[in-house]
Amino acid sequence: MPRARLVVALVVALAPFVAGGSARGQLDLKAAADTVLAQLDAFRRDDYPAAYTLASEAIRRIFDRAAFERMVKTGYPEIARSRSAAVEHAAVASNGHAYLIIKIRGANGNHIEAIYDLVWETDGWKITGVVSRPDDELA
Repeated sequence: MPRARLVVALVVALAPFVAGGSARGQLDLKAAADTVLAQLDAFRRDDYPAAYTLASEAIRRIFDRAAFERMVKTGYPEIARSRSAAVEHAAVASNGHAYLIIKIRGANGNHIEAIYDLVWETDGWKITGVVSRPDDELA
């Protein structure tokens, strides 16, 4: 399935699970957004050890630190080296996950829209997945 259709399918699938905008949810969303933006900042500095600490336990079980760096650099070049990022939308779902849509400008000149999936772990929000697609709106 092409990435654009995958992103649309993910958004449609998640829509029924999105929780209302409670004060607790809003605090959770700020913390979730801070996690994503901190990881993007770590990538910009080539600080993959710091970025790796923001990945979920599930991701850390799949990728050791070096494999994580290779995966990000080869699979997500705009994320690996972004010039800017802005949170477009955020929601906490009834399953406890936070989902964020982030508009990213890559240093390579490409623009993407990325949907981040975060889970709450003992030490805060952690990134458990991301899908992206080209974003012509930012071009």
